[in-house]
Amino acid sequence: MPSTVPVLPEGVDPAWLPPDAFRALGSRRTLIHGSGPLVETVHDEVTLACAQFGGQVVRDATSASYDLVLRVAGDDGAEVGEEGFLYERAAGTTTVTAAGHRGLLYGLFHVVRLGEDAFRGTRPREAHRPATALRMLDHWDNVAVHPVMGQVERGYAGGSLFWQDGRARGDTERVRAYGRLLAACGVNAVSVNNVNVHDVEAHLLTDRIGEVAQIAEALRPYGIRTHLSVTFAAPVVLGRLPTADPLDGAVRAWWAKAARGVFEAIPDFGGFVVKADSEGRPGPFAYGRTHADGANMLAAALAPYDGTVHWRAFVYDHRQDWRDRSTDRARAAYDHFAPLDGEFDANAVLQVKHGPMDFQVREPVSPVFGALRRTRVAVEVQATQEYTGQQRHACWLGPMWSEVLRFRPGGEQGLTVGELATGGSVAVSNAGDDPFWTGHPLAQANLYTFGRLAWRPDADPLRILDEWIALTFPSAPERLAAGLRAVLRNSWRTYEKYTAPLGVGFMVQPGHHYGPAVDGYEYSPWGTYHFADRDGIGVDRSAATGTGYASQYGEPWSALYESAVSCPDELLLFFHHVPYGHVLKSGKTVAQHIYDTHFEGVEEVEEARRVWAGLADLVAPARHARVAERYDEQVRGAREWRDQVNSYFLRKSGIPDERGRTIY
Repeated sequence: MPSTVPVLPEGVDPAWLPPDAFRALGSRRTLIHGSGPLVETVHDEVTLACAQFGGQVVRDATSASYDLVLRVAGDDGAEVGEEGFLYERAAGTTTVTAAGHRGLLYGLFHVVRLGEDAFRGTRPREAHRPATALRMLDHWDNVAVHPVMGQVERGYAGGSLFWQDGRARGDTERVRAYGRLLAACGVNAVSVNNVNVHDVEAHLLTDRIGEVAQIAEALRPYGIRTHLSVTFAAPVVLGRLPTADPLDGAVRAWWAKAARGVFEAIPDFGGFVVKADSEGRPGPFAYGRTHADGANMLAAALAPYDGTVHWRAFVYDHRQDWRDRSTDRARAAYDHFAPLDGEFDANAVLQVKHGPMDFQVREPVSPVFGALRRTRVAVEVQATQEYTGQQRHACWLGPMWSEVLRFRPGGEQGLTVGELATGGSVAVSNAGDDPFWTGHPLAQANLYTFGRLAWRPDADPLRILDEWIALTFPSAPERLAAGLRAVLRNSWRTYEKYTAPLGVGFMVQPGHHYGPAVDGYEYSPWGTYHFADRDGIGVDRSAATGTGYASQYGEPWSALYESAVSCPDELLLFFHHVPYGHVLKSGKTVAQHIYDTHFEGVEEVEEARRVWAGLADLVAPARHARVAERYDEQVRGAREWRDQVNSYFLRKSGIPDERGRTIY
């Protein structure tokens, strides 16, 4: 029987699962107890590691001594659920006990992460379980190359892993390798097509479901459930019904039949992802119905099969009049969904972007998490770096995501976002068919970090970064590890420094969103304004004089954000329009802060490039060259951001840089 473990095509980077990462596991004597497809995956992984490093694997023996025991034991591990596992080390044996097959797979990768530490000393029994049942990546992949968005919308790592030349890829070995990488960091679900469902992708639901089944088969050995983005208008587009009204009996029957067909082809199918009544996508508003009506119709179709509908809460008016300051895009998700709290079915999950706008480098946490206490919500982040350098800039997002997941909408004694997001954690994928998976090899750290934070939202992101370094560069000297920490740990704040200041956001080139354009969206219908004039900058979102967005938060946040005096500096311009001479808590004026941070940001990127250049003797040549090329571009881009932003505000405000540096 062929091994489950995929063989990477020549030239494809192994990312955080290089062979050496399995050295400690593969040099031991291991007993595996249990049966089932995922247990066979575990067996194949251990067998391959032993073949490479001299160990031995035994199946279902009852006596003898072993370095490692991996066992499915039913009730013995029931306390941690189907995906959790118990870990302990005593009397010279490391034991992983799982109630379910998925738990054994995750327990195996836990041992791989620990390396030699898994076989040292003693450890009392530890219970490991994921915080939520769903940890998903949304691929914005198009089956056919879209004339505007290309193969992958907001994709910065080549073409799709799943689709090529208008069809599912025939060779699924790399898809299986992708599933392996995801399982190793805790991801258990993938949506395989764009949330903006075009005509070709619509057919994946019905007459092309066999292609989705082919992808699902490749992902299944690593416990990855497949999800599908569908168009709300499918009964009209595919079924030729005159309506897609969610309360129409014929429409509901059509969806029930479609769901049945999907589960007949893919028995472990996860469910649907839906973008409706947003940015021109069809939805229930056309029929005078609510989002709850729309989501519940699909939930009913999926319920007999334990499927879930993920209904995205990214809904707003994208045809705003820039002259109208009363309309505020930031308010939209709360205004649409807070009144519907408690009206969604149990298998309907609202997928909420972590901030109220659109994955900016700095936003407040969305108030929707505090408003929906009777609705299952999932938190959505963006691993693909649409607004954070597009994987041409090194920008590790772990600290940002950790801040979001640790935020307590109800105040100090309340639950965190990570605890409130009972519907799961979702990231827009940053992977493609690039040899390095993520285009920029260091962007692999974002994909890995998402999976580990989805498993445990309160984990220390810096420890996760160290995990990624140790796996990706096994046996690396401390000089390499220290260099990687140096260039990544503060890279998000560095990117923030040389781009949009103090939470203002969206100072990007329209359309492709790469590079600076301070007024790029200032007069657009998309509702992404900063209102800079000769006197000041920022959006007044206070309840007293502005759009009222600040009042969507509970206490203490609404009071904190309401006043420019108490508002945190990093969010000041998101919540308030202030003069350029306004003094921040740092003691600097807004104008001087803009100048200083943009100069600092460039200096920090230049230093990161220097550090990376000094690691050339410790990194594989191809990987080092790719990162070096990306750092050259990041330095160029950072300088362009610095000069355009600083020049814009010097000319707008007339306030000189107190340090006399060159501003054009």
